[in-house]
Order: sequence, then C-alpha cells, then structure tokens
Amino acid sequence: MALAHIAVLTAALVVLISVPYAVAAAIRRDEARRRADTARNSPDGRELHLLDRHLQRNDPVAALARRGPAPIEQLAFDLRRLHREQRGGLSLGSRKWTAAVLTAYDERLCMACECLGVRENLRPLEGFDRELERVRVEGELEAAGLELR
Repeated sequence: MALAHIAVLTAALVVLISVPYAVAAAIRRDEARRRADTARNSPDGRELHLLDRHLQRNDPVAALARRGPAPIEQLAFDLRRLHREQRGGLSLGSRKWTAAVLTAYDERLCMACECLGVRENLRPLEGFDRELERVRVEGELEAAGLELR
C-alpha cells in the first residue's frame, strides 16, 4: 500500500513539474515559427536576407587578404602621420586615443619591418622595454632608407 502511494505521489509530482515546461516549450516554438514567417514575408526581412547572401558572397576580409601587404610608400606615409599625431595632435587630450595611435604606429612599424626585412620584437614587449624596442626599430628602418619624420 505504501509503495502505491509513493508511486502515485511521484507520478503526480512529475506531471506537476513537467507540464509547465512542456507548455512553455510549445509557446516558444510557435513564437519562433511566427517570427520566422514574419521575417521571411516582410519587405525588410527579404532585404536583410538578400543583404546577408550578398555579404557572404563578397567577403571583404578575403578581398583584403588577396590584396597582399601595403606598399612601403603607404606605410611610410602612415608612420609619419601617426608620429605627428602622437607628438602633438588630438591624442594629447585622451589616454585612449593616445594608446590607439601608439598601437597603430607600432603595427605600421611591424609591417614596415616585414617589408624591409628588419628584425623586430615589438609585439611581445610592454612598457619601457617596448619603448626602447620602438626606438631601436625606428633607427633600423631609417638606416634602411625609410623616412619616418
């Protein structure tokens, strides 16, 4: 008799717990289906679908990768511009802007080193060590014929 009561109570508890979850899952499934139908049939949904398909075909990252490295003249121009910006441009007012300009400058230095075959270790370094390496790399690039200033 006690086993029958335990079985009935367990079954009732399982039903009480699982029914709300089943109802919620059915409602969510219906809402998801309705949203998908609305998105497919609305003008905006069609435009978004076409845009998504267009962007998948014309991947801008792949196009940039095919283009190859930047020409050394462009890198030299960028380095001079970033150096001026670092020394006295808008970056003096904001620490975030200064850090972004310095990061861009270091990236261009690394790219110029790749183009000219100069050895550099800027990426793994931080703080004062990075500043010293930056000065060394600038000297090496100027010795290789690149005008930085």
